[in-house]
Amino acid sequence: MLDLRWTDVSDIAIELYDAHPDVDPQYVNFVDLRNWVMALEGFNDQPERCGEKILEAIQAAWIEEASD
Repeated sequence: MLDLRWTDVSDIAIELYDAHPDVDPQYVNFVDLRNWVMALEGFNDQPERCGEKILEAIQAAWIEEASD
């Protein structure tokens, strides 16, 4: 089982891609993105450690993952 933290941007992107295969990550708002990350199995970090820069990085990595 993964032990994901906010800084595990690439791993989170892969998990989001697997969990939400029909979603275009370009159009996900940060509120949903934050909630979906926190809902991932194996995610184990504090909500207050997340900021806009981290969400931007996760979204960019997810877009990259979806385009492969």
